[in-house]
Amino acid sequence: MASLAPIAGKSGDLFEKMAKKVKQSFGKFWNSSANYCYDVIEDPRSGNDASLRPNQIFAVSLPESPLSQEQQKAVVDVCARRLVTSHGLRSLAQGEPGYQGHYGGGPRDRDGACHQGTVWGWLLGPFVLAHLRVYGDSGAAQSFLEPLGNQIASPGLGTLSEIFDGDAPFTPRGCIAQAWTVADVLRAWRATGG
Repeated sequence: MASLAPIAGKSGDLFEKMAKKVKQSFGKFWNSSANYCYDVIEDPRSGNDASLRPNQIFAVSLPESPLSQEQQKAVVDVCARRLVTSHGLRSLAQGEPGYQGHYGGGPRDRDGACHQGTVWGWLLGPFVLAHLRVYGDSGAAQSFLEPLGNQIASPGLGTLSEIFDGDAPFTPRGCIAQAWTVADVLRAWRATGG
């Protein structure tokens, strides 16, 4: 809004002040001992939750980041080590309490596993954009997308699945044709020069 306001003939000062306040407030999410963002802060029942989840990748992938360059790199690196799979990002890192590497069973079991380690294909898009931002290497960023090129010729021919097991071999689950997975992978592919 600070950039858009002058185009509309308005002052962007108020928006600049709000942006600075947001950036300062977002600093509460930084977990300096783990070198990545808390998933939840100031929960009245349990305090700060240091579970490693992919939500923080958006703080790097979006055009404006509230994180320093050093923090952005730390987020990309920890996500690459612990969340990235050949088919997307785990919703919770292996080794974290509650991790479930298999998505299956009845509706209640599947709902319980959905955000406890299940891989979401669409999250690969924001990760690739974050990697590109931090490292500036479109070839390296694009290489994360290549394994999904093989998946496009399997369960839902010509499309990509919604989710995958968190543990190898990352069996496709959920919808066999998921628009948000296709869209975000395509968006990242185009952003990296594909």
